[in-house]
Amino acid sequence: MRLADLEQYNPITIQCHDNPDADALGSAYGLYCYFRDKGKQVRMIYSGFSRIQKANLRMMCDKLKLPIEYVEWEGHPPFPGLLITVDCQYGAGNVTRFEAERVAVIDHHRIEIENTGMSRIQSDLGSCCTLVWTMLQEEGYPVEGDVVLGTALYYGLYTDTNQLSEMHNPRDMDMWETLNTNKRLLTMFRNSNLSLQELMIAGIAMIRYSYNEEYRFAVIHSQPCDPNILGLISDFLLQVDEIDVCLVYNEVGDGYKISVRSCIREVNANELAAYLTEGIGSGGGHAEKAGGYISQRLYGEKYNSLHADAYFNSRMNEYFAEFLVIDARTYEMDLTGLKRYRKRPDLMGYVRVDAIEGIGKSAILRTQDGDVTLSVAEGTYLVLEDDGDIIQTSRSQFEPYYDLLEEKFDWKAVTSYEPTIKNHAKNITFHIQDYARSCRPNANLQVYVKELEKGVKLFPLWDEDGYMLGLPGDYLAAYCDNPQNIFIIRHKQLGENYEELCTAEIDRLQEESPAK
Repeated sequence: MRLADLEQYNPITIQCHDNPDADALGSAYGLYCYFRDKGKQVRMIYSGFSRIQKANLRMMCDKLKLPIEYVEWEGHPPFPGLLITVDCQYGAGNVTRFEAERVAVIDHHRIEIENTGMSRIQSDLGSCCTLVWTMLQEEGYPVEGDVVLGTALYYGLYTDTNQLSEMHNPRDMDMWETLNTNKRLLTMFRNSNLSLQELMIAGIAMIRYSYNEEYRFAVIHSQPCDPNILGLISDFLLQVDEIDVCLVYNEVGDGYKISVRSCIREVNANELAAYLTEGIGSGGGHAEKAGGYISQRLYGEKYNSLHADAYFNSRMNEYFAEFLVIDARTYEMDLTGLKRYRKRPDLMGYVRVDAIEGIGKSAILRTQDGDVTLSVAEGTYLVLEDDGDIIQTSRSQFEPYYDLLEEKFDWKAVTSYEPTIKNHAKNITFHIQDYARSCRPNANLQVYVKELEKGVKLFPLWDEDGYMLGLPGDYLAAYCDNPQNIFIIRHKQLGENYEELCTAEIDRLQEESPAK
């Protein structure tokens, strides 16, 4: 569904969820501006048991002059034209259900209500403001020229991603970087975000922690509060010398909100957040800071009456026990009896990063999986894997194993999000598509493979700070000519992208290259 599809309706009412937060207000205002400028009769409303109370939200509505109205449910006639619920789903428990001629849903949470008719739900986004911004971009709406709208969208993203620390979708980051905002007002909003009651909630939560001495993690159950308070508690916990990883959670209207922190390379906070919410919600963020949401309905269906505290502590234990940590610099892989494979010469894409003029020594690679820091040295390459992953590697790990071609490679046809490289120091963005060339694996790319019976976090030779994740059923692979050079092959990739070498073929290759 696009915004243009909704232009046939008039009047249009935009409804935030009850007790709206900054994300609901910002995204509703984005829709209000669009339909207002299309000449529609448009209203921006909310309902529920109470009116907006938080100081930062009252200030946001006042300073940005948001045309938000409180509407009583009892006795209200059906809304004519179109009713759009934003940052929530029509019929869900967190939004008052009004009757309407037509209903549309624009939301970034997991699907709660089936068969809602017209809808645009993208649960991979950090905020509903990001979804509305994306929809405005699709219609060519000039968001960048409106400081008030930019400030509203920015603050919605800021609060829903725990002060931007839990952004895990590249579109969140794209919006954040391009909005035109009133920085003075944003500072005012931020500095009015914590009440004395929330200060008390944070203090009580921090003295009621549970601690796992073996794995050095802490879990805290907080009273209901603004999501940013969870991040405040998490950040404080991580300053304790005996805590490497922490999880803070609380109940929200229809589920649980979580905040995750890590200060060790063996645990990526975004991966842990995704692990804790798998199948029952969504989670992500950055390597050190992440967050997520768990649907109460889905949690109840899967874990029945298990108390949330028991679930989180148990799941955290499972996460640490599930993975073996391997550093390629010290690990010796036993090759006895292992089968030997050669990668099929399928067309792939690559970029010689250090050859991009103006790239600098350090940059940010933005992909569909988020941001990755690039340390740009001589001979730095990016290789597009068959599953859409983008791998950073070096000349010695790349050129001997691939035949480089001059023809361009269309990365847009392989990835759902066009990757970019950003030099933030110079505020320059490089589109990978402009520099991508084609390559094919050659006969040198031969590996021994061993199926994993347990999860593995592998720190490869080319990256001592970031690990490759392997799950049971995936494969640990070692280059035949350099067994110290090990990496992970996904289960499905082995059959799709590699072919097993028969004994005769191996004997022939050994005769041709006796040194190997």
